[in-house]
Amino acid sequence: MGNLLSSLPKTIHTSLALAIILFLGLFFGNDGFDFDTIFWSWLVRLIHVTVAIMWIGLLWYFNFVQIPNMPKIPDEQKPAIGKVIAPAALFYFRWAALLTVLSGLIVAYLNGYLHDAMTFGSGGKNTAIGIGMWLGLYMAFNVWFIIWPNQKRALGIVECEPDIKAKSARTAMLFSRTNTLLSLPMLLSMVAAQNLY
Repeated sequence: MGNLLSSLPKTIHTSLALAIILFLGLFFGNDGFDFDTIFWSWLVRLIHVTVAIMWIGLLWYFNFVQIPNMPKIPDEQKPAIGKVIAPAALFYFRWAALLTVLSGLIVAYLNGYLHDAMTFGSGGKNTAIGIGMWLGLYMAFNVWFIIWPNQKRALGIVECEPDIKAKSARTAMLFSRTNTLLSLPMLLSMVAAQNLY
């Protein structure tokens, strides 16, 4: 078991295998089910929730753990964060953001509420999910077009003057905090749409 859990790829592959076994058990234990729009909607929603956990989990890691603790790290140890950990985390952060948005739009399309949600049509559930979708789109825009370009300068991935580097670090932090501020309203809107209407 230690060998399995010592390797992230082995752990993830085993988790996926367990999920497939569970799926097959549910499938055959309930005399199967159709591979129709409901199934594909469920599958894409599963992907949506999984990558959203990655995205918002990393957002909260940056804001609750990394940013507040950077001043406590001795200067000679900071390159480990800036050159190794942060770039890796930002890779998963930005791609999880994109996959969350794409899978969310596909779920809305498959369930027939994409247009109504994006235009806040017919109120209720569509308004709630629409608010969550627009917040998610804005947050993903921040990730790709503000946070990531500024983080590249702040981390030295892209060369720039020291004053631009410092300004970029602050801009990335402020927009990351903006996304943190919007994360709970976004989540509330999406959960409300699924459970209150």
